[in-house]
Amino acid sequence: MKRTLLHSFVLAALITVAASTPAVAGPPWISIEYPANPFDATSRGAFLTVRTYHHGDFQSKTVTGTAEGVVDGKRQSMRLDIRPGSQPGMYVVRWQRPATGRWVLVINSGSAGISEATAVVEISPSGGVAGVTVDLTASGRDFGDRCASAGPSACERRRCSSNGALIRLLLASQTVQSPL
Repeated sequence: MKRTLLHSFVLAALITVAASTPAVAGPPWISIEYPANPFDATSRGAFLTVRTYHHGDFQSKTVTGTAEGVVDGKRQSMRLDIRPGSQPGMYVVRWQRPATGRWVLVINSGSAGISEATAVVEISPSGGVAGVTVDLTASGRDFGDRCASAGPSACERRRCSSNGALIRLLLASQTVQSPL
């Protein structure tokens, strides 16, 4: 009888501890905030802010990104200026849209050199954010590397659902001289 009562108590204690412990598993997430908050000193004047999450909680990650564009039929790529913001898991992106060309921003978050979530930010012709696509399965860099070797038509078939903004940008310019 004592043993059964002790087992019941231990089992109840383990269930209570397990239920109150935050889960460490769960998906990473990245979100884009546009326009950037002008009342926060770290994001004042920035193009947009990025927030990184893990299992619903803000979490600091490594955030990197590039601006990918087509200017006069040629692909252009430039590294984005991304800095930590005033809160954990907040990053500030400073970027000025060039006067010509069509552009998307590819922003990756992750840790230990592994991209866990990617946001592709489509830039409108007027310079604002036209749309955001979030992909949790492949980094933007990985996507770009596959496209460079496969060509635009192969890229369209492989990834148009999750990275449609980048595909639309590149296919909209029919005079692309270098393969993506």
